[in-house]
Amino acid sequence: MSASDKSAIGVLGAGAWGTALAQMLASDGGDVLIWALEDELVDEINGQHSNSLYLPSATLNPKIRATHSLEDFASFSTILAVTPAQHLGSVLAGLASGPRDLVLCSKGIEAGSGRLMNDVAKAVLPDSDIAVLSGPTFAHEVADGLPTAVTLACSGGETQWDRLSPMIARPGFRPYYSSDVTGAEIGGSIKNVLAIACGVVDGLQLGQNARAALIARGYAEMLRFGDTMGARAETLAGLCGLGDLVLTCSSTSSRNFSLGKALGEGANAADLMADRRTVAEGAHTAPVLEQLAQDKGIAMPIVTAVTAILQGANPAKVVAELLARPLRAEQERSAPDDAH
Repeated sequence: MSASDKSAIGVLGAGAWGTALAQMLASDGGDVLIWALEDELVDEINGQHSNSLYLPSATLNPKIRATHSLEDFASFSTILAVTPAQHLGSVLAGLASGPRDLVLCSKGIEAGSGRLMNDVAKAVLPDSDIAVLSGPTFAHEVADGLPTAVTLACSGGETQWDRLSPMIARPGFRPYYSSDVTGAEIGGSIKNVLAIACGVVDGLQLGQNARAALIARGYAEMLRFGDTMGARAETLAGLCGLGDLVLTCSSTSSRNFSLGKALGEGANAADLMADRRTVAEGAHTAPVLEQLAQDKGIAMPIVTAVTAILQGANPAKVVAELLARPLRAEQERSAPDDAH
C-alpha cells in the first residue's frame, strides 16, 4: 500500500474499536493502515491477521497493514483517530501537519484541561478538518459486519460529509450526517459515565426499574449539560446521544457498564482500573465532567455520584443519597440547582 494513495484510510489506534473500524473499512477490498503502539501487535496483525490483545474474536482482513511509525501517515488525506481520549493529543502531535480530514472516534473529555476531543485536535493540528464519528457501537459487532448506524458530525458541513461518507459507509455500517460536532462529542462522553452508574445499579441488584429510571434521569443531565455547551437537543436525541446511552447502559459488553457492575459488587476502583487492559473512558471523564458542571452551575447528581464511587465512596450509600434527594417536577426547567 502506498501512503500517497488518497483512497487509502489510516486508523490511529489498534485497540478493540480501532481494529473493528479497520476491519469494517477493509471489507470492500480497500487498503487500511493501522497504527499500533506495541511492536508485537504490529507483527501479529501483519503476520497472523489477528489482534489477540484487544479483539481476539476477529480474523482480520489481509488488506489491513499495521505500523508503529506515525510518519507512515504523512500523506494520508483521511485518518480516523481511535486512541484513548486521554492520549489523543500526544499521539496527534506525532503526525505531520497539513490539510486532511481527521475523524475523531474516541469518546471523552481531556482530564486537566476539560477540553473536548475536537478542541484537543484543533490545537495540535489546526490545518485539519475535524469530524466526529459516534454512536451505539460494540466493537465486536462492527468487526463481524453486523448492522450499525452512527452519527458522523462534520465541522466542514456538507462539503466534508460529501467527501467522507462514501469512504466510511459500508452495507452494514451506515453514517448519518450532522453538523453538531459539540453535541456528538458530549453525547459520547457523558453516556460512558452514565453506563458506569447503570453498572453499579446492576451490581447492587436494584432491578430493571432502577436502571430505566437512571437512564432517563441521566439523559436529562446530558441534555442540561449539552444545552449549556451549545449542543443541539436533537443531536443528543439521536444515535450519538440517546442511542449510545441505551446500548452502553444495558450490556456487559460495555467496558464502562462492566466497571460499574464490579464496583456495585464491592470491587475496589483503583484495583479495577489498574488491572484493565481496555480503557473504561467514563472513569477518566467523570471527575472532569463533574468539575465542569460545578463551574457552570449545572446540576448533574448522577455524574457526581459516579465520581464519588470511583474515588472510593460506598456504592450503596451513594445510591441511597441519590434516592433521598428532594422531590421535583420531572420536567422542571428553572434554576440549575432545582433541575433534577
